[in-house]
Amino acid sequence: MTQDTITPAASSADALQVLCIGSVLWDIIGRCPTDMRRGSDMPGRITRLPGGVAMNIAMTLARFGLKPDLLSAVGTDPEGEELIAACADLGCGTQHLYRSAELPTDRYMAVEGGNGLIAAIADAHSLEAAGDKILRPLRDGTLGAPAAPYQGAIALDGNLTQALLAEIATDPAFAQAKLHVAPASPGKALRLHPFLAATRGTLYVNLEEAGLLCQATFTNSAEAAQALIANGAARVLVTDGDNSASDATTSDANAGADTVITKRPPQVTVARVTGAGDTFMAAHIAAEARGEDRHTALDTALQAAATYVSGDTPL
Repeated sequence: MTQDTITPAASSADALQVLCIGSVLWDIIGRCPTDMRRGSDMPGRITRLPGGVAMNIAMTLARFGLKPDLLSAVGTDPEGEELIAACADLGCGTQHLYRSAELPTDRYMAVEGGNGLIAAIADAHSLEAAGDKILRPLRDGTLGAPAAPYQGAIALDGNLTQALLAEIATDPAFAQAKLHVAPASPGKALRLHPFLAATRGTLYVNLEEAGLLCQATFTNSAEAAQALIANGAARVLVTDGDNSASDATTSDANAGADTVITKRPPQVTVARVTGAGDTFMAAHIAAEARGEDRHTALDTALQAAATYVSGDTPL
C-alpha cells in the first residue's frame, strides 16, 4: 500500500511571508543563440534546473530577501529528492509539500532560439492528480483554516486544475489572503475566469492571455488592462514583451477607480525568455511588500524582468 505524506509544519518562529502554490518541477531547457524555425536542428546548450511557475516565483522572492514556502506536489522518486534539496539550497521552504510515491516528479521541456520560445511542453500531471491535497496546510490549522484564514501573501499559478482554482477563488480559507495569480501559459489562461467572477486577487497576464480571458484582441497593455477590469478583475498587471506593461485597479483610493499606469520596460538584448513573467510577478510582489507605491513597484518589476532576460542573473 502506498503511503501519502505531508511533511510536518514549521514552528511559529518560522512565520511565512509568501506562500507559492502551484508547479514545482524540473525545467529542461534547450537554448540556441541563433534564430530557429520548425524542424531546425541546431547546436546549443541544454540545462536542467528547478522550475515551474511557483518555483520560479519563489526563487526570485528569496533573492529579494523574502521567505517563500512552497505548496505543491513532488514525487518521492530520485528526481523528487534531488529537487527538494535544490529548493532548500535556493532558500525556498519545502516543509509543506505534498509527497506521494504514486506521483512522479513533474517536468517542463522547452526549446528557445535567438527569436524567442520555439516550443514547450509542460508535464504537470502529478500536480493536477494531487488536487486539493496540496492545500491541506491552509485548511487543517497548520497555516490557516476556514475559521481562521491565512492572512499573508499567496502567489498562485494556473497549473492547478480549473476546478481547484474556482474553489480557491471563493474558499473561506483564502478569504483574507493577498492573492497574486498567474495563468502559467496562454493555454491555461481561461482557468483564471473564477477570479474575474469573484473579483478576487491581482492577476498577472501577458497581452495574449488577456485577450483569451476577454475573448478580444488588444493592441496594447493599457487597453487590455482596462478590459480585464471591466470584466470583473479587482487588479491586473498586463505585460506586452518589450513594448509596455500596465497596472490597473479598482481599489486604489489614492489614484482613483480604474486608473491605469503604463510604463515601457528597459531595452535589453534577450538571452532567455522562460521564467521572465514569473520573475516580473515575484519582483512586483517583493516591491509592494517593501512598501513601494504602484509606480515604483512597476518600475522595479520591469527592471528585474529585463535583467533576467538579458542573462545577468543566475539561472
